Amino acid sequence: MSELLDLLRPDLRGFAGYSSARRSGTQPAQVWLNANENPWPNPADPAAHCRRYPEPQPQALQNALADLYGVSTGQLLIGRGSDEAIDLLVRALCQPGIDAVVSTPPVFGMYAVCARLQNAPLIEVPLRDGAAGFVTDIDAIADAALQGKARLVFLCAPANPTGQGVSLDAIAALARTLRGQAMVVVDEAYGEFSAQASATTLLAAHRNIAVLRTLSKAHALAAARIGSLIADPELIAVLRNCQAPYPLPTPCVELALAALAPAVLAITRQRVANVIAERERLLAALPDCPGVCRVYPSQGNYLLLRFVDADAAFSRLLDAGIMVRDMRAQPQLRDALRISIGSPAENDRVLAALGVSIRTQGVRA
Repeated sequence: MSELLDLLRPDLRGFAGYSSARRSGTQPAQVWLNANENPWPNPADPAAHCRRYPEPQPQALQNALADLYGVSTGQLLIGRGSDEAIDLLVRALCQPGIDAVVSTPPVFGMYAVCARLQNAPLIEVPLRDGAAGFVTDIDAIADAALQGKARLVFLCAPANPTGQGVSLDAIAALARTLRGQAMVVVDEAYGEFSAQASATTLLAAHRNIAVLRTLSKAHALAAARIGSLIADPELIAVLRNCQAPYPLPTPCVELALAALAPAVLAITRQRVANVIAERERLLAALPDCPGVCRVYPSQGNYLLLRFVDADAAFSRLLDAGIMVRDMRAQPQLRDALRISIGSPAENDRVLAALGVSIRTQGVRA
């Protein structure tokens, strides 16, 4: 067994998983009677797209996502958003009560949720708030992971809600330090909004790095729930055996394939550029808002703000019909709100609600 598979829970090494009808019935046939499906489509499904169980990992979508992310299909596991991949990693690698998970609060809450559901000890290494913004403390993470015998380290980069990235050199150094002990999982849900290259470029040299990607953010398919885990093929093969038999509904797969067509991708890339331009426009304008203490730079499609009175600011925005994310329950963020970057018109409404003179620079389409 390889060093990488040694990181798996011992009871899952060699686990074959459930052999569904679609997995086991791979030979060509004219009449399919192996899955107890209804012989007639539902009257509300005239195209008969949903009568049959879907492919567990549709080949066409695998090919499209592999091309998008610059990886091989063997490195790719498609699931129900990034959330499913996080859960699979924790369940497959962490023995309950023994193998720990490292998280870096304030950060996306699903890492801690999945650890708790698995009864995996949670080790928290807080972000450091400095003059240039929040910083992910790689040295402290390495020390905590080694001392706590962690099996998984989650790095959110760009970080949600704080906005900072983590350099590829730092990620690679952490992976070297934790080789043979832990997987370093880089959550790139907001990667399209960052100028930094993806951590997938590190996979060839570091088998204990995994990367999370999603179509929910930049590709505007949040309701379709299409996420990807990109990692060493050996780990991907094991996690496929741990995944639910039919994780990807056919209508969602068809929508994702349409969204990954070249003409649609060109529009998506332009819209990402628009979001980045709007982000920088708001970053420049929001410090003029009465009551704003600080606006953090961001590599995502959101900005984190501190207020003299965050409750009053939240209320002003809500009164203007604008819902933002209240971050005050998060560690270190008791005076903070997170504002997603909207359309130019929506962003103008935010500025007006917070008492900022609307500037005309930036994207106006």
